[in-house]
Amino acid sequence: MGNDLEAWLRSFGRRRVAQEKESPSLNTLREGEYPCVPIKLTDTDLDQAIQRFPVLVVDCWAPWCQPCLMVAPVIAELAEDYKGKIVFGKLNVDENPETAVKYGIRSIPALLVFQKGKIVDLIIGAQPRQALEAQITKYLEQP
Repeated sequence: MGNDLEAWLRSFGRRRVAQEKESPSLNTLREGEYPCVPIKLTDTDLDQAIQRFPVLVVDCWAPWCQPCLMVAPVIAELAEDYKGKIVFGKLNVDENPETAVKYGIRSIPALLVFQKGKIVDLIIGAQPRQALEAQITKYLEQP
């Protein structure tokens, strides 16, 4: 691997870790607030988030997962673009294994899509923004 690519990957990883530290947690949000950044979720508060938001997309990731690091900026962009319509969350599966077991997640990145309190989709693997956006936004149109 070239030095430029290695340097970029290292800086990308640092940005990713910084992003994770800046994510608000569910309990810091006011009722009815839709954040413009992904929220940090845990095994403990995931069910509350599922019930609280009509459409919730949970990015299941781990810090060692390079494809997860590639998806992170896309999720951040979508959170900003769909503020008020979709809430995006991030769940570290290394720190929160119960959720991974409960939803049968065996590969990451994995996006859990919830609509009105129920799981409606599981998207596995890193995908381009357009593909993710098409798969996620279709749940805005359903009653």
